[in-house]
Amino acid sequence: MIRFLHTRIRVRSLDASIAFYQKLGYTLDKFKDSPQGNSLAFLALPANEVFLELCHSPEYTATCPEDLMHTALGVDDIIEYCDGVEKAGIEIWPSGWREKFSSGGQKMAFVTDPDGYEVEILER
Repeated sequence: MIRFLHTRIRVRSLDASIAFYQKLGYTLDKFKDSPQGNSLAFLALPANEVFLELCHSPEYTATCPEDLMHTALGVDDIIEYCDGVEKAGIEIWPSGWREKFSSGGQKMAFVTDPDGYEVEILER
């Protein structure tokens, strides 16, 4: 059997990125240095087997062109989840998401991490 294990993204600051993703509900599972000299942080979500790997190398400048890639989170109650994320200081877009959700539209929102990577939030 083949299993999907993790996705790696390059980041400018492990501390800033870890703090951001913890506000979304991730926990730091493990931290290590790679043989290539990169610092790696593996983040996990409860009841998930797939990790988000944050990779930092002082010699590498991380830039993410707009709409290059994104990750997606499925939540049971998007309004409750987004309220918590917004209270944690993260901007949710599109603006007016509460009104859009209450009008019966598609319940999808986005946040952007410190390096420009988008995180899509979907109600399951």
